[in-house]
Amino acid sequence: MTTSVAINDSARLSIPLDNQHEDWIIARAIEITERRVFQRSNTLQNPTEVRDYLRMKLASERNEVFSVVFLDNRHRVIAFDVLFKGTIDASSVYPRVVLSKALEHNAAAVIFAHNHPSGVTEPSLADKAITERLASLLTAVDIRVLDHFIIGEGKPFSFAEMGLL
Repeated sequence: MTTSVAINDSARLSIPLDNQHEDWIIARAIEITERRVFQRSNTLQNPTEVRDYLRMKLASERNEVFSVVFLDNRHRVIAFDVLFKGTIDASSVYPRVVLSKALEHNAAAVIFAHNHPSGVTEPSLADKAITERLASLLTAVDIRVLDHFIIGEGKPFSFAEMGLL
């Protein structure tokens, strides 16, 4: 695949990019976004930035992965961890591991995210069940679940926006 980049100056220049160069550009974009959004000193006040970051991190995954953004009590990011990797249509999520990681990071809040390699962002019954189970478990130890995003084609699905949290 070749992409043309147009640079508008006094002359029009078109530079074809191969996949390796495109991958390099995408990697740099992710690094810049991480630096801007996911620094301990940054407070997450813009859900759109979080959604865009998670989309960049998870949309290209060929298999389903489940990740967590760990936050302190002022919603500053402590860490982003991919906790579970699955198959093309499922990922096993173990609540005990999620709880352990949250306590290890001393998190006061979390945001869950996972991808659907099929592209369909509608949550399955299993997605709803594990979100409810994790929220119940973490709430019992005073860790707030702020959202759970499903990344696929188009706009990511937000459990919080749909009133499911």
